[in-house]
Amino acid sequence: MKHVAYLSLLALALVACRKDTVDAVVDQDYTVAVDNDRAERYFNEILAQADAAYKDGELPCAASVVLDTVSMPHTLRIDFGETNCLGTDGRTRRGELLVSFTGPYRQAGTVITITPQGYHVNDHHVQGLKTVTNAGENSFGQPYFTITVNGSVTAPDGSWTSTHSYQRTRTWIGGASTLALSDDVYTISGGGSGVNRNGVPFAVVITTPLRVELSCPWVVSGVVQITPELKAVRTVDYGNGACDSQITVSVNGFSFVFGG
Repeated sequence: MKHVAYLSLLALALVACRKDTVDAVVDQDYTVAVDNDRAERYFNEILAQADAAYKDGELPCAASVVLDTVSMPHTLRIDFGETNCLGTDGRTRRGELLVSFTGPYRQAGTVITITPQGYHVNDHHVQGLKTVTNAGENSFGQPYFTITVNGSVTAPDGSWTSTHSYQRTRTWIGGASTLALSDDVYTISGGGSGVNRNGVPFAVVITTPLRVELSCPWVVSGVVQITPELKAVRTVDYGNGACDSQITVSVNGFSFVFGG
């Protein structure tokens, strides 16, 4: 009987050990970081698309750009057409962006709302609402904007959807004195939450402000902490300022590098 009991305890120990190993492997998963990064990029760039369309009256790949400054709020409709078109940033787009705005982008108090309509980036379906409010200048004389995003990204084949809710402050730290867009530089701080493709809720906190340069299609630096429900923190490092797609994710002592 003692022998049987010993074997039973040993079996339980092996099962527990195996379960711990499985949990450790699962807790190294960085799917949540991939989903959040994709949403960050896609919702960041729709404002850049709107800025460029308003400034130039056209966009590479856009089938049409229609601006209405008579109605209030004013509207801007950017139509990329029904088939994918490759943009100068290396991303394909189709569908529309509907932009409404109460005044000029640089004017304090202006509220801009952007609604994707049938909008796809690299075949991912981007839905939701982005609101940008010009909050004036900070204590350093830099224009800054409060931003909210509530949206989702769906896989090209429709097999999964991730949802995202962001509350951010976007500070214009470079290029504000010129009308060119290519020299504009912003830092982004704040946080948010979401649910990844596997149905796991997560929280997001930007611990080092993200640096966005409009001359680059990628976030060039900054650090984000993502905490999935009941899991360890994932630390996402966007690098040291180089314009590339490389992102490092660290969790439980392991690091992974992937292209955004």
